[in-house]
Amino acid sequence: MPSHLSADRPAAQPPRRGSVDALISQTRRLKGDVDAVRRDAEGEGADHPRERWQRALYDLALHQLNDLDEHLAQLRDGPPPTAADPNPTASAPGSLLSRVGSAEWNLLTDEASWSGELYQILGRDPAAPPLTLDELPSLVVDEDRSKLTAMVTDCLVDARPIDGEFRITRRGDDVRTVHMMGEPVLDTDGSTASMWAVLRDVSELRRSQRAVSETRDSLHHHQEAARSEQRLAVELQEAVLPQWRGSLRLPHRGPRTLDLASHHLPAATNTLIGSDWYDALELTDGETLLSVGDLTGQGVGVTSNMTMLLGAVRGMAMAGAQPGQLMAWLNQLLDATVQPALGSAVCCRYRPATRTLVWAQAGHPAPLLFRNGTGRVLNAPDGVLLGATSGAVYGQAEETLEVGDLLLLHTDGLVPGHTGSAAAQLLLGLAPRLAVNRTAEDCVRTVVQEFGEGPREDNACVLMAKVTS
Repeated sequence: MPSHLSADRPAAQPPRRGSVDALISQTRRLKGDVDAVRRDAEGEGADHPRERWQRALYDLALHQLNDLDEHLAQLRDGPPPTAADPNPTASAPGSLLSRVGSAEWNLLTDEASWSGELYQILGRDPAAPPLTLDELPSLVVDEDRSKLTAMVTDCLVDARPIDGEFRITRRGDDVRTVHMMGEPVLDTDGSTASMWAVLRDVSELRRSQRAVSETRDSLHHHQEAARSEQRLAVELQEAVLPQWRGSLRLPHRGPRTLDLASHHLPAATNTLIGSDWYDALELTDGETLLSVGDLTGQGVGVTSNMTMLLGAVRGMAMAGAQPGQLMAWLNQLLDATVQPALGSAVCCRYRPATRTLVWAQAGHPAPLLFRNGTGRVLNAPDGVLLGATSGAVYGQAEETLEVGDLLLLHTDGLVPGHTGSAAAQLLLGLAPRLAVNRTAEDCVRTVVQEFGEGPREDNACVLMAKVTS
């Protein structure tokens, strides 16, 4: 290529070979490290939008490191040969070096000089003469020709450096993206004598960047869908389910006999409404239905299933079903349907006239009774009995309560890290503190302060009922 120099700048000195070799070694070590991390991530086998976005970023980083490795190698090995070189050493098609080429267009003689790599990038026959600046747009797609013309005009007329991209069409309708960097070369009188440029095939790099953008958009859509599902679950919950905290206000037809309060404690790792539930309902005969349980799963689907289940429980209770019979019918109902899947439940019916609590359970923690500063677990009902014609019949138990008694119903997971009898013993240890609380809401607050302040793995519900008369 002609040896014109850029304006007011001395010729660049070649870098020391040892320094460039050191940079190449560092780059290749980094490539190996990134590739190893990428393989580990792929080994997890996840196909979530976040994992696809991460894999695309790994690929993009490797493309950029490959380009850096290539450019450093060219610095070390010197300028590539031109097509007119009698002993060309242009890289083979498909190699890294084939993606970068150079050219110079002499404005005084209208001659062009291309490197061998540039012929490969532009898909031209090396035996053909290089294209002039006027002919170069013939390779560019129609939409990008004005962009190339503007870049070249700015360089030749206003001496502005070229730094932009355009797309070219090669044989077989192969469209490639080319990044062009160039600058004018001035003659001794300060006029533009030629234009020098480096052209780089960035097609693979841009594909990787588009993959990152598309997977990022997919991740954003996935996150927005999750947020929409959360909002829908909350709206559905607020519309049909009891409030998750505070006192439960029942439409009393007579004197209030129970002071009720409740709280829902969400899992720290799940922003969606969980599968644990509770309910309280005053029945037409003046009795009160209390129930607590959990379904398998989470999110808006399980919230709708919860609505169906609570509707069934309330309907059967309003029809007069006692807790044992209610559990049996609920079992038959769920066995006949695909959804919902009941994890466990406890159902209580309180009769204020005799202060009698009748209850049954299905694989659920038994209620806790606190009286005079002490607490105990209610004795479990008899096991499931088999009726002659009606299938499974759940046993039920009765407990006579006193004014001032406090009943605690809860789901597994209320006490982080403990279930079953271990969780019950920790809850019973709160008896002295609960004894000084005046209201059911105060009692719920005590439980939440003790076991609900830190992060938890599971959702949990607690329902308190205090006998007032």
